[in-house]
Amino acid sequence: MKHIYLCRHGESEYNAKKIVQGHIDTDLTENGILQAKKLGHFLKDKGIKKVISSDLKRAFKTAQIVAEILKVNHEVDPRIREMHFGTWEGLSYDWIYQNAKEHFDNWLANPVKHPLPKQESIESFEKRLRLFFEDVRNHNEDNILVVGHGGSIQGLLCIAMDLSMEYLWKFRHNNTGLSLILSDKNNTNVKFINMAYHLENSLEGGIITL
Repeated sequence: MKHIYLCRHGESEYNAKKIVQGHIDTDLTENGILQAKKLGHFLKDKGIKKVISSDLKRAFKTAQIVAEILKVNHEVDPRIREMHFGTWEGLSYDWIYQNAKEHFDNWLANPVKHPLPKQESIESFEKRLRLFFEDVRNHNEDNILVVGHGGSIQGLLCIAMDLSMEYLWKFRHNNTGLSLILSDKNNTNVKFINMAYHLENSLEGGIITL
């Protein structure tokens, strides 16, 4: 049985400032670096043999820190980049709440039906994630950590559970929140979503066990 751990990157500069990122390449904060270190030490006994991350700095550096602690190889795959959020990238959430709250709420409720202006198409986003997921399922290593972004990790969960991308934002993934997919040739099951026992403080949203 293959264990595929999914992890969102540590806190980034724009996370801390509450600004929409997407493909904007912001770095980790000091807190984000600490979160990544805690995650790495938590995963020491999980038998992880490889770490794969997005090429964006916040995911790349999170993965690099974890891989160094685990003493395993770290590969980069741009297919697990965050979704491109179009003209909303670089906007603060405060501005969005004040000027485009209805559109934002509709997008969260159904991103397929209510896309953002000039965002990456849902079809393109889903296609690259599906191709990545199939490659990971067929990988020769049985225990793999994937470090991505809120959108890309939640998109992979939708794929693993055979859900439409309409459900993309129904999940919550905190910084370095961890999910686990169990997979073999015949079945794929999600064991838990957004586990964060490695962090000292309890997190809003919390772990979802399945």
